[in-house]
Amino acid sequence: MFAAMTADTNLADLESGCTAEDALALFDSLPAVRAEDITGRWKGRELRTGHPMDGMLSASGWYGKQFDDVNSVHPLLFSAGDKIFAVDPRKVPLGLADKLDPGLVEKGQRFLGLVEPALRTSKPRARLRNLEHRGVVTAAMVYDHLPIIDIFRRVDDDTLLGVMDQRGMDAPYFFILARD
Repeated sequence: MFAAMTADTNLADLESGCTAEDALALFDSLPAVRAEDITGRWKGRELRTGHPMDGMLSASGWYGKQFDDVNSVHPLLFSAGDKIFAVDPRKVPLGLADKLDPGLVEKGQRFLGLVEPALRTSKPRARLRNLEHRGVVTAAMVYDHLPIIDIFRRVDDDTLLGVMDQRGMDAPYFFILARD
């Protein structure tokens, strides 16, 4: 889609669709963000790159993430109706995410409110750390119980571009967080 990234390329240019290479080029061009600077609740959306998980998070009712402090992070917030709640990532079949049809997942979203008590957690399930990724020390969210690290770069004061690095996943998965 974008043969060569330029300094003028921004996130909005990629949101209609791009390749993982385009998204990585933008990610690499963005400044680092400190873990201490991203506390608060963030609303998420996907950056579609042709990844097998594209469409799954939005179809599932994913809302975003909440960073209370560097040691207390809720990595998965979901919404059901007007309620936003934290979900324990161990209770979500993330290993199936690239094998299910997003349309089927979206139909199941109607039942999210019913299964909320089984999925919900009040305990933080991740931590923030400043880690080196692709040669830059930047904020990263480390899941407590899963082989996943989400790494962030600053788009602007209220927007982050994230890349999910999961053991066994061939390509990175991209998402955007906007300060809530």
